Amino acid sequence: MAADIQQVKQRFGIIGNNSELNRALDIACQVAPTDLSVLITGESGTGKEFFPQVIHNLSLRKHSKYIAVNCGAIPEGTIDSELFGHEKGSFTDAKDTRKGYFEVADKGTIFLDEVAELPLSTQVRLLRVLESGEFMKVGSSVVQKTNVRVIAATNVNLSHAIQNGRFREDLYYRLNTIPISIPPLRERKDDIFLLFRKFAGDFAEKYRMPIISLTDEARSLLENYDWRGNIRQLKNITEQLSIIEESREINENTLKHYLPDKLSTLPVIYGKGGSGASFDSEREILYKILFDMRADMNELKKVVHDLSLGRMSAYYPPTEVKNDFAQTNIVAPANSASVNITTKHKNITETEEIVDESLSIDEKEIELICKALEKYNGKRKYAAKELGISERTLYRKIKDHNIL
Repeated sequence: MAADIQQVKQRFGIIGNNSELNRALDIACQVAPTDLSVLITGESGTGKEFFPQVIHNLSLRKHSKYIAVNCGAIPEGTIDSELFGHEKGSFTDAKDTRKGYFEVADKGTIFLDEVAELPLSTQVRLLRVLESGEFMKVGSSVVQKTNVRVIAATNVNLSHAIQNGRFREDLYYRLNTIPISIPPLRERKDDIFLLFRKFAGDFAEKYRMPIISLTDEARSLLENYDWRGNIRQLKNITEQLSIIEESREINENTLKHYLPDKLSTLPVIYGKGGSGASFDSEREILYKILFDMRADMNELKKVVHDLSLGRMSAYYPPTEVKNDFAQTNIVAPANSASVNITTKHKNITETEEIVDESLSIDEKEIELICKALEKYNGKRKYAAKELGISERTLYRKIKDHNIL
């Protein structure tokens, strides 16, 4: 079996001797001759896309169609049409009848990458295909049959997605007939230098320049780096070093300039590792925004309270504070402590009404979305960018909250 795995690695250009990687390849080779559904999990950039190719090319379907579909790259409004096809006139711009991927790939294999990004309505359609091989085109009432093997992949923790109502539990168990887990690069320390050397040789040949090498200190740094972007990040950095650096020997100090600081990693909305779903990160960011807003509001309350007690010297220079000042009315912003202060010749009348502020996540989320849409005159593309989420996620939230 070890010899078979080495042959597979050579055939598909897979580099590494990690035991977990070998185990994943072993499972792929064993399941290939069957028609069982396979779910591949692992962080973004670990090379999940190679395993469906291995399974298809070692299966009895290898002479039929192989179609790879990035579910996260297809707009929610058209994904049913892409996967299952549509009838002429079934929606605007449906000028002709169109075959979907499941019809085109009949007797072949479909690879559904980022399967966790599928809308719930599409998940129902996919479940029917997996259970009975039946589907209907958009705008049609005719049931069609297809004989397609489905291989899915995701970098999202599907257990969390199920708990949050974003992924169907029955679909998860149907896809997860055979699970394959791809280890992250930081757990494959012995493979890191092998991959670097392979990429360095490829780029030297591509750009017709001498190959780069690493000092011992640089190699140690490379192997102990966290590699949140996994193999994709390693490949990009190797290409940058190959093109930019004049010296062909890379030392530790030079390499440090190309490795981002692990402590300053920015939050990611899409394409996170397997430890959480995209909507979990969005909620964490909203929490941070709300807590920051609450801190600002508390500071404003303190300022207003101090002003109401005549502690103006804390906010204005002493020369500007007068013993007798004209009548002044101060009204605090809405949803905060409402303070009406009337001062005249040192006689201060204070009335204070405390209004409880809402800390509902959903209400604040709706408020932020409405403000962003208003700021950009309803242009969702720019509103999504302002909110730090994808346009597709914004569409979903608008629909969930019934925001017109």
